[in-house]
Formats: sequence, structure tokens, C-alpha cells
Amino acid sequence: MANDYRGISTANLLEREAVLDGFRSALEDARKGHGRLVLLAGEAGVGKSTVVRAFCDEVRSSARVLWGGCEPLFTPSPLGPFLDIAQEDAELRAALEHGPAEVATAILRAAAMKPTTIVVVEDVHWADEATLDVLRLLGRRLGLKGVLVVATYRDDVLDRVHPLRVVIGELVTHPHVQRMSVPPLTAEAVAELADSSELDAVELHRLTGGNPFFVTEVLASGSGAVPATVRDAVLARAARLSDGARALLDAVAIAPPRVELWLLEALAGEHFSSLNECLTAGMLVERDGAIEFRHELARLAIEESLEPARRLDLHRTALAALDSPNGGTSHVARLAYHAGAAADVDAVLRYAPAAAARATLLGAHREAAAHYARALRHGDRLTPGERGDLFREQANALLLTEQLEESIAAVTRAIEEYREIGDRLREGDALRIRSIVAWGPGYIEACTRDGWDAVSLLESVPASRELALAYAQLSDLHREVEDTAAARVWAVKGIELGRRLGARDVEIRATTELGGAEVLDRDPAGPIRLEEALSTARAAGLVAPVGRLYLFLNWAGMLTRDYTITDRHLADGLQHCSDHGLELYRLIQLAFAARIALDRGHWDEAADHANAALRVQRSATTPRIIALVALALVRARRGDPDVRAVLDEAWALAEPTGEIHRMSPVALARAEVAWLAGRHEDIALATDAVLDLAVARLRPWPIAELLCWRRRAGIHDEVGVEPHGPFAAEAAGDSVSAAEQWTQIGCPYEAALALVGADEEEPLRRALEELQRLGARPAAAIVARRLQERGVRNLRRGPRPSTRSNEAHLTTRELQVLALLADGLRNAAIAERLFVSPRTVDHHVAAILRKLDAQSRGEAVAEAGRLGLLQDRQPAKPI
Repeated sequence: MANDYRGISTANLLEREAVLDGFRSALEDARKGHGRLVLLAGEAGVGKSTVVRAFCDEVRSSARVLWGGCEPLFTPSPLGPFLDIAQEDAELRAALEHGPAEVATAILRAAAMKPTTIVVVEDVHWADEATLDVLRLLGRRLGLKGVLVVATYRDDVLDRVHPLRVVIGELVTHPHVQRMSVPPLTAEAVAELADSSELDAVELHRLTGGNPFFVTEVLASGSGAVPATVRDAVLARAARLSDGARALLDAVAIAPPRVELWLLEALAGEHFSSLNECLTAGMLVERDGAIEFRHELARLAIEESLEPARRLDLHRTALAALDSPNGGTSHVARLAYHAGAAADVDAVLRYAPAAAARATLLGAHREAAAHYARALRHGDRLTPGERGDLFREQANALLLTEQLEESIAAVTRAIEEYREIGDRLREGDALRIRSIVAWGPGYIEACTRDGWDAVSLLESVPASRELALAYAQLSDLHREVEDTAAARVWAVKGIELGRRLGARDVEIRATTELGGAEVLDRDPAGPIRLEEALSTARAAGLVAPVGRLYLFLNWAGMLTRDYTITDRHLADGLQHCSDHGLELYRLIQLAFAARIALDRGHWDEAADHANAALRVQRSATTPRIIALVALALVRARRGDPDVRAVLDEAWALAEPTGEIHRMSPVALARAEVAWLAGRHEDIALATDAVLDLAVARLRPWPIAELLCWRRRAGIHDEVGVEPHGPFAAEAAGDSVSAAEQWTQIGCPYEAALALVGADEEEPLRRALEELQRLGARPAAAIVARRLQERGVRNLRRGPRPSTRSNEAHLTTRELQVLALLADGLRNAAIAERLFVSPRTVDHHVAAILRKLDAQSRGEAVAEAGRLGLLQDRQPAKPI
């Protein structure tokens, strides 16, 4: 058996030289100070761990290797793989108490150490939310750090909404992130492995698909025939061991991913002495003082074969051992896992909430919600108040991970539990939370009712922090419907009560609302107030309030087009929310980033941000509306297809809310699209209802912009609200002054459009040149026609390929798509490779053809070759 296994294990490196060469190249880059994150994909059993370990063994004398793996628990432990790695790094051990940002920083500090550090994180398809955040951070920061990070994952288990798929989609645009894959073995390699056996190599390859683990287990089973399943092969192999060794395999199987020796001794009892037999047979391996199966599929096969009573007994033994003083630093997530598997309800109720609290502390809010759900499955053992508290905390975790419908359901249950026992304080607070959550999907009437009901209940009991928070929520609701006078009143009440109670976090929340109301009123005190609150919240270490303040500041910058604000805070806001798992706040700011880039003329960047925000369907409508509008306008301004469907989706989300801030961006975009297409009669239809709403609520900025587009269509309104800024100049017929103001603000497209209404040739020529520079073909065509109507001839057509820099202004994503086009891949295959939708690839291909002045994919590839855009292209490999 031992000889058989050793021969097969070395053969697992057959046909893996290309992957090893990729690792060697990445390590060499890291040694030169250019960090790399390698994402290694492959199906289960294909040999990802084997090839990574072979590489690390090869370079161990000249590199420091830190190794950790994710756990296949029902609910993964926050930062689980870094708990493993921290055994070898004291700084990382300390960072684990502070969440993903500190963990990533600790790893990057290792770049200053010699020798070069390699960090391996296995099985990230099982990763918790906080671990994925660490990978996000590393992927963004590695460029100038001498660290090689390798993350392995199973690509055969990623559905379209898997959190890892989203992370990969974000990371692959970074130049220091590299994707590799481990392919199955060819028929020739399988034949070489089976050479000394009596098995039919062709049949073996057909049944196993060339999967090295499957091949290994079939050959090692010694059955003389090809089993129907790998499970049969694993069990046949185990059957050749002694009774004691098989009992020990059972013990290891129920404690994934690995079991410490002291715990294994408790689980296996008298059979612990059979450990060496299992190690010699190759079923188990010892790593870092713990025992594990050589492959997860083998562990699953053994675990699934256990009789229910045997499985239950082992989990109860594990729970008792981990709950004893010998359990030492055992993580509560493991205790919660074994408690659930042992059907020990008391233990589940003791450990699952503790595991949830720990997950929340580390920013793993998705895992926290799952732990609360585990405890609530046994809610009949709790009092109504205890159940209500768990539902309320679960709702908060679901809110922060943007699972809004689930959050509404959870907090509704909390309200019912509190109402049953007449607890007005907690019921009022739960109503406040539901008011916050329901706003995201656009349930405006319901969230408004909950907001008022919360205040009414909480004012009937002694003054509390909950009441101050409810005042802040009412302020927020009034701000959302543009009633800034009422928003200010409620915010001040929240500030005063929070200050009286000494609740700094509550005071900051209410101050945030006051600053937001002032921003809407164009009061210069608003941004200043928000800046001061941000400094206070950061100094106090208030994670969620800091994220919300970043959101408000970047919203203020976007709304008022004051890009000095967003230049200071947008990148930091996205980073903070990513570091701390504030998914909803990050998503909204990502949509803001799309709109800001659009307005500043960075259209490639706008499309990338918008696609990132839209990649996964979410419940919150505001970020989706903003991202859809930005994407539609990029396409419309460039003359690309598929604009109408995008705006129809945005309007379907915005119109039912009755809120200006959701409706006006869509209406304005529809007006612009109609104007670009020459359909001036559609502009009134697109803007009538929203203009009436804006006038009723006296909101100057949307009114001014709506009036501007209506004037461009020949519609002149008398609304009693004076436009301001560039809109006032354009309304007065001073196109040149309007353009100068837009240029000073930093909006080149709007500056060019302002000049379209000019009568003189010179400003029209300036508009044409700027629109051509931006790639705004439809608007440029409109200006060109106006010049031609004035008798101007010999107009310049815009930059040709020979004068382009980059050499074609292609984005990073477009260059990736172009490389795959050069490899002959069709759009569906490219979409699968890049983890995007086929429609997104269609848009990228259309943009590539436009930028390269190509009529076909082949012509685009040829032009790209002539411009040298494909010189560094790597051959396409299956993912």
C-alpha cells in the first residue's frame, strides 16, 4: 500500500510544469518588489494543493511560507485560514482581533522581511466574508510589495451569485492579480499512472475525467476493477485497513478541516494507536501538529458513510472535549458547528450567538447572520424577549450584507416577539430598524409608517438612546423626500438627546442627518459638519458610523459636483467599507463612483464602476438606479447599443418610490437620450412628472437641470424657481459663460453641451473638438451638422488610430476581452472566463470595435496587432 501510494503521489505532478512555471515567475516578480496574487482554480481533486505544496517545497529554502486553509463548516470561522497562519506570525495573531484591514496590513508588512514571503490560502470557495475582504485588500495593495499570495479554489462549485465570484470579478482587473488553472490529466498521463495495474487505462480516463484524485483512489483501492463512484474507491481503500484504523478515520472525518492530536486522542480513544497505520497507508497526513485527510473528497466519503448514531456520538465527544479546559483557544465557531451536529440544543444556544458576536466584531456579517439563524432554529427553547433579541441582531447583520428582504423578515419577527411581552422600548427600536431596512428596496410608505410608530412608542417610555436614534431616522426619512426643514428639526432633537445621554455614537448619527439636510439646501455648513463628524467618529473607532459618513460625504460631492470632496473621501470610503464588511455602504459608494467618473469625463472608469455595482443583483434600489443610469449614459454618449432597456429597468425601480433623488437621474438620462436621437418630442414626456414633483418640493438643482433639457427641446417653462450656476447662464443665453463654469467645476461633457446652443462658429468648433476627444459621437454629429448648416466645411472627424494613445484608449477589461478575442473565443466563452454576463461582453466587444474603427472581430484583432496591443498576451487557458 505504501509503495503504491508514494508512486501515485509523485505522479500527481504529471503535466503540472506549466503551473509550476507560473508560480516561479510570480515569485520572481515578488522578489523584485512586485507583489502578486495568484488565483488558482480547478475542480475538486484535480491537484491544486499538490502542485502548490510541490512549489513551496521547491523554494522553501529561499522563501518563507505561511499556509492556511478555509473550513467546510456549516458556517465558516471568520478569518479561519489566518488563524492557521498566525501560529507562525505573532503580529498576525494580534491583527486577528481587529478584522480584515489589520490582517492584510500585517501580511503586507511581511514584505519588508527576508526571505520573500509566500502566503497560501486554500479552498477560498469556503471562505468567510472577512477572509474574502482580506483577499480584496491584498489584491488592491500588492503591486509594490514583495509578497506572493496564492489562493486556491474550486471553480466547479461557484454559481453566478457566489461571493467569491464577485471578488474574483473585482480582482482580475488589477495588473498584479493573475489567474491560473490546474487542468485534468490527459489520457496519456492516466495511461502512464495505470501502467502497472490491470485496469483499462482508456476506461479509467473516461470514468474519472482525468481527475488525479479520482485516478489515485481507483488505483489505490486495489479492487482490480473501476468502481462506479469515487466514494466506492475511497471506502474500498479504507476497508483494507484494520478496525482500529477505520475507527480513527471516522474520528478525523467529523472534525474538518483538521484535528489536533489531543482532540483526536479524545475522539478515537483506544484506536488512537492506529494513527501510524493511516498515515502509512496515505489516507491521512500530518501537517503542523494536526491530522487531516489528504483530500476533502476522501473525508466526505468517510463522513457520509458513517451510521447516524456513530456520527452523533463523535460530534458529542468533540463538543465535550472542545468545551473542556483542554479546549484552550478553540474558536466558538467550531463549538457551534459540533453543537449543531451533535443535536445539543443547549450548546447551540450557548455558542451560536457567541460565534455570531465574534463574527460581527471581525466584519463577517454574513457568517454572523448564519449563526443567528442556527440559534433561532431552536427558538422554541427561548423566551419571547430572547428570541426577539436574536432576530433583531440577525436583521442588523443581514442589513449590513445587503440581504434586505431577509432582514425585513427577521426584524418583523422581532417586533412580534417584543409586542407579545409588551416591551415598548425594544419594539420601538425594532420598528426603527425595519424603517431603515425597508427604505432600501423602496418600500417608502411602509418605512415612513414604521419611523413614526417607532418615535410614538419610544416617547411613551423614559428617554433612551433608542429614542434619539428614532429621531435621527425620522430626519433621514424627511431628507429622502426633500423636506429639509423637518429633517433639520428631527436631527437636532436626536443630537440634543444623544448628547444629554452621553451616547456619542447616537449624536454622530443624528449629526450625519443634519449635515445631509444642509447639503440638500446648498448650505456650506453641511459638508463641513460631515467632515467634523467623520473625524470624531474615526477617533472613537466607530466603524459603521464612519462608513455612513463616508457615504454622505461622497453623496454630497456627487450631488453638488464638488469633486474636492470626493477626491478626499471616495477611495477611503470604499476602502473602509470593504475592510469592515459594510457591503451596502460600499455598494452605494461604488455607484457614486460610476456617476462621478461619468460627470468628470472618465467614461471607461464609469462603465467599469457601474458594471461592478451591477454584477450581483441586490435589493437596494438606489445604487442600482445610479449605476444603471451611469452605464446607460456612457453607452448613449458613445453611440453604443442597449441603452433603452437599461433605463427602463432604472425607471421601473425609481418611479414607485416617488422620491426625487431616485426619479430625477433617470428622467434626465431619458431626456438626454431622446435629445441625442433627435426625438425632442419625447423630452417632455420623460420629464413632466419629475419636474412637477421637484417644483412642489422646491428643489433648485434638479429643477434647473430638467429645465435645461426642456429648453434644448424648445420647451420654455415658468416654474417660479430660479436656476443657478451654469444652468442660469445657459438659460440667460450665455453659452460661453455656462461652458466656462462647467469647465471650472470639472465636467467637460456638460461644458461642451452648453456650447451647442451658441450661434458663433468658434464656440461650436470648441464643442466639436471636446466631444470628439471624449468619444461622444452622437453629440459630436449634432454639432457638426449645426456647423455645416452655417456653411462650415472640412470639419475634422476626430482622432484616428495612428494618433491614439494607449494605443486606442482601451480599458484594462477591454484589453482582457481583446486578448481572448485573439484566442478565438466567442462571447459566451469570454463571459464564463471573466465571470461576467454575455451581455456585458457584448458591450465590451462593441466598444473595442468602435475604438479600433473595426467592422469585425477579426479586423479588431488585426488592428490591435498592428498597434502592439497584443504583445504581452498570454495564450488562453481553460478556467
